[in-house]
Amino acid sequence: MTSTPTPAQGNAKPSLTGVRIKQRKRVQKATAKHEPNVFRDQLYRHFETVPDGDLDGIAQKLDAAGNTLDYRKYAEALFEILVLGGLLAPGGAYLDDGAPSSPFSILRASDPATRDGLKPYVEVLNKLIRRYKYLQKILEESSLPGILQYVNKWDQAQRDKVAIAVGLMMSSELVSAAVLSVLAKEHLVKDGAAISFVTNVFRTYLSAGLSMDKLGNALKRGGIRDLTVYLPATKRSEDEVVKHFRAEGLPQIAEYQSKRASAGHKEETAARLAEMAAEEEPADAVIAYLNAQQAAHPLPAEELPALIWNSLMTTVDFGARPDQIEALTVREAAKHTPVFEAFAQGPRAEVALINAAQVWFYDNTKAMKAFPQIVKLFYNKDCVSDAAIIYWFQKGSKPQGRQHFLKATEALVKFLQEQSDSEEEDEE
Repeated sequence: MTSTPTPAQGNAKPSLTGVRIKQRKRVQKATAKHEPNVFRDQLYRHFETVPDGDLDGIAQKLDAAGNTLDYRKYAEALFEILVLGGLLAPGGAYLDDGAPSSPFSILRASDPATRDGLKPYVEVLNKLIRRYKYLQKILEESSLPGILQYVNKWDQAQRDKVAIAVGLMMSSELVSAAVLSVLAKEHLVKDGAAISFVTNVFRTYLSAGLSMDKLGNALKRGGIRDLTVYLPATKRSEDEVVKHFRAEGLPQIAEYQSKRASAGHKEETAARLAEMAAEEEPADAVIAYLNAQQAAHPLPAEELPALIWNSLMTTVDFGARPDQIEALTVREAAKHTPVFEAFAQGPRAEVALINAAQVWFYDNTKAMKAFPQIVKLFYNKDCVSDAAIIYWFQKGSKPQGRQHFLKATEALVKFLQEQSDSEEEDEE
């Protein structure tokens, strides 16, 4: 007679005894010890047979060592060794465990630091990354920013070497300008370490024969849009940036900063004008705002009319019926003629206002038929003179839709010319 199993016996799961269960590789990796000092010692052993100063030999050993050493796991340690010559402890000091400095590092380049002196050292890193491509992303996103956050702890000679190396890496597209973002930290800018460092980086980049436009694009792609962040808080202004780079013999960077700042102010002004137009604020308020902006950040007289026209005319409703758009456009422009008149001062500014309207109508074809009426409105409200309109017609117009707009205003210009001739005869 068999006994009925208890509930505990009935739910018992079978088990294997005497069987070793092998861990999956990813579990082994997750539980493996992280020992950068062991990695360093193993890397040094690869360098033992390389003669001092043999950079090609170092590059070959680094290539071969990647077959046995885990570069991916120890990338941070690898680049600390190759750039600074040793492992860093928390806080940026060298790890004090009695180990010698690396036989190869960026800091081993000869003094004083020069572009030609550092180029062979950066080429070693370039060869390594061409062989192990995954290291490039790690270098740019974590390793190099992690190293650069300690620039304030280095002496000037060390800063110069690393800065020149970073400039060479940027010029060869080994890293992007994004690595410089870390230098905007307050503890790096307060004593001038950050601005000194980026100045050397930029000088090196430009000395490679690359243009300021290319550097500007590189900075933009790297998210570096404002160079004032590298200055101490007490000097953080556009004027100080311009003054600094002019003093450093880099006027092209000073000009770049001025243009960037001007573009930023124009965007801010345009957005505020569009907002004021949408809220139907009176012309006096718009004029007062523009006067304040011009006092703080003056724009050339020939640029301002286009900014004003394009911003204030954003309220035209192009969703209206096609037969109404022409009248709506004229009505919107008429609201703002006191503003146009206030800032279209002088022949260049007057012609610039007509050209701003011409290009705007070319881009907004639904309202194109209203262009002659707008020019007439400008004249009737003293925004522009007859001389400005005639000059625009004869040789001052923009190429966009030129023939169409000249033909559309032909009758008006003929009337103004006849009127001008008649006045001259009366004076005689």
